[in-house]
Amino acid sequence: MKPTSLYFLILLTAGLIVSSCNESSTNRSASDRADAVSQDFNWKTANVYFLLTDRFNKGNSETGRTDAPVATATLRGFEGGNLKGITEKLNEGYFEDLGVDAIWMTPFVKQIDAPTDEGTGITYGYHGYWAKDWTNLDPNFGTYDELKELVDTAHSKGIKIVMDAVLNHTGPVTDKDPVFPEDWVRQTPPCDFSNYAGTVECTLVANLPDIRTESTKEVELPESLVNLWKEEGRLDNELAELDSFFARTNLPKTPRNYLIKWLTDYVRELGIDGFRVDTTKHVDEATWAALKQEANYAFQAYHDEHQTKPSAPFYMVGEVYFYGIGSGPIYDFGDRQVNYFDFGFDALINFDLRSDATESYEYVFNKYDSLLHKVYPEVGILSYLSSHDDSSPFDRYRETPIKAANTLLLNPGGIQIYYGDETMRPLEVEGAVGDANLRSFMNWEALESDSVSEIHKHWQKLGRFRQSHPAVGGGRHQKINDTPYFFTRTTATDTVIVGLELSGPTTISLPKELQGFTTWQDAYSGNTYLAKNGNIELNTTASTALLSPVR
Repeated sequence: MKPTSLYFLILLTAGLIVSSCNESSTNRSASDRADAVSQDFNWKTANVYFLLTDRFNKGNSETGRTDAPVATATLRGFEGGNLKGITEKLNEGYFEDLGVDAIWMTPFVKQIDAPTDEGTGITYGYHGYWAKDWTNLDPNFGTYDELKELVDTAHSKGIKIVMDAVLNHTGPVTDKDPVFPEDWVRQTPPCDFSNYAGTVECTLVANLPDIRTESTKEVELPESLVNLWKEEGRLDNELAELDSFFARTNLPKTPRNYLIKWLTDYVRELGIDGFRVDTTKHVDEATWAALKQEANYAFQAYHDEHQTKPSAPFYMVGEVYFYGIGSGPIYDFGDRQVNYFDFGFDALINFDLRSDATESYEYVFNKYDSLLHKVYPEVGILSYLSSHDDSSPFDRYRETPIKAANTLLLNPGGIQIYYGDETMRPLEVEGAVGDANLRSFMNWEALESDSVSEIHKHWQKLGRFRQSHPAVGGGRHQKINDTPYFFTRTTATDTVIVGLELSGPTTISLPKELQGFTTWQDAYSGNTYLAKNGNIELNTTASTALLSPVR
């Protein structure tokens, strides 16, 4: 996706256009690092699986903090999930069986050392959003080598990795985690959301010092970081890397540019495929344009070094809290409007689907087809039904998991599965307060239940069908029948017919434009059907049909 001219103008004005990569490449064979994703892959229709690194799976790793933990409130301490655990599930084929294109993980960088109580009980930075040092991993999540193993394993299976990027704030201030200098962060005023400044140049949450990303003043490194690097024996290396970065880019040594360097290092060194950008509307938009510019450079540098060709450009999706596709590309601060797609973003997280999902399938699918193909075709979205911090998820009590799967996995545009959507992981936990309810450990044991296993298989079949057929997420939608409900999705090269809530054998009358296809395969039941006189007679006991023509 080419940046707009406005995007380049912003970068040029800020002195942020950097030179093209001139680092020498190695002789390593491209086949060693081949990305197995089909060349048909499109971020606009991707199946993204979102997980909390600490809450997904505990792998066989010797990592972890050595200090004695303080007792925390329910689900507010480290629970043992780690990078090794994600890799183990990759090797088991868990994500492939679900049709996952990309895994988005919560931040894995080093978190504050001490717990804190911000009104919800004693809490550690188990979630990853309380950074202390962006240049190193938190030992509870794993090691750098384990992160590399994870990314390499995902890529070998055609799965991309999206890294959570946090530039808005540091972690809370504690007796072990001093505040950064005043020229790095602000602790007042609190955001009042009344206008642009009241949303961007302010502290979003008490005791989360806000990084002065808009500042043009050059700053020295925080003493706490220098001391930490010295203790860990890597001060000289970190300083040399910073000197090299600023010499190459000619960027001023502002808080923004330090963080951009540290975050894009993971792209340049590991081949991370995208950023999910936290608290997007609380950071000045020029910072995001600069981050994308340097991420693009780092992504190309990685592939040049490893002599590989990426199957898709670097991806950046933003969390503009409460943004919905119905608003189009513009976010209105009251006194200022911002089009984030002009500042490096390929997509924004769509908050609308979790409420839209209470409506009929046809209402939802027709709405998103119209918005994405007719009204706002330039907009990319990532829709979800539940997440780590949305207090109003669809199907909070997991009472309609089939409808959740159908609505999410068959919806136009990009979609985000939240870990455990497919296994009915509880979103209400006794003793938990607030968003801790949404962040229980993955309920792997539930898959031993026949009822949960059947739900899981349904998610798998829909996920793989969506992944195999670009028409599901990117084709034009057309209803065929109300009861039972059938629809088609069609692109120039792909066609599908989907039937939902079936109750026995039924006959489909094919639209005239599809009557040239005589043989149809049902990915749900495995049956093959021959069309006769423009009709398909389905003989299935399944409640779902996922049909595609045999070409």
